[in-house]
Amino acid sequence: MSAPQQPDHPPHRSASAPASAGNPLLRLYAPVAMVIGLVSLAAICLTWYPFAMLVGLLPLPGTLRRRIGRGAIFAGTRLYTWILRSLCFVRLDLSALQQLRQERALVVVANHPSLLDAILFMSQLPNTVCVMKASLQQNILFGAATRLAHYVSNASPMQMVRQACDELRRDAHLVIFPEGTRTSQWPINPCSPASAIMAQRAPAPMQQVFIEMSTPYLGKGWPLFKPPVLPLVVTMRLGQRIEAPGEQVAADIARQFEQDMREHFAAPSSSSHV
Repeated sequence: MSAPQQPDHPPHRSASAPASAGNPLLRLYAPVAMVIGLVSLAAICLTWYPFAMLVGLLPLPGTLRRRIGRGAIFAGTRLYTWILRSLCFVRLDLSALQQLRQERALVVVANHPSLLDAILFMSQLPNTVCVMKASLQQNILFGAATRLAHYVSNASPMQMVRQACDELRRDAHLVIFPEGTRTSQWPINPCSPASAIMAQRAPAPMQQVFIEMSTPYLGKGWPLFKPPVLPLVVTMRLGQRIEAPGEQVAADIARQFEQDMREHFAAPSSSSHV
């Protein structure tokens, strides 16, 4: 692996829960914040749904479809993160992702502590393509929008790799969570080599991103309607960069990512939560 990107913050400082998390007023407000967050996300998705369906039926060039689909997702998720910050006491430090915005054809690999993860990437990288579960592309909230944006389904491994490589050759930011699901084995589940295979075949560089959360809100085992601990703090930090993996064994790259993740969260300044 090459030298890490230079993040805005020290690379191993975790987002620990602020002292104000014990504020009784915030505890009372937490259910309200939860409802605002869930309802606003559903409202944004359902508002775009009929337009995404309509655009999907029009005889438009694929490039234009992608631009419309990704532009709408970028705008919608930007609005959503503004709601989280303004009304839900969520503190987001996503400045590390802004360093990647002008780059082209990049495989972004990250840990997956929460259902919020993909949304945060979409809100900062306007040409994002996510590798997502096939079931989500049939979901009424996300299906039409993600199909229009040409997000990559994991229904068929061979087709997944082929489509991901096609999008990388179109200069997309391919966001993939190599754990395959939200983290259940702290600090990271076993990782698939799929992201390294995609980077090799495209070819494209890989960039690690560490997602830190003050509490594992909407993580594996966190019920959908369980309120968050406020304020919820989410920080993203850049890790190592692999410039075009080349002949490296994909499984070795996946194991190295796991090791880097364990070392990152085992650092003395890291908190006990993702």
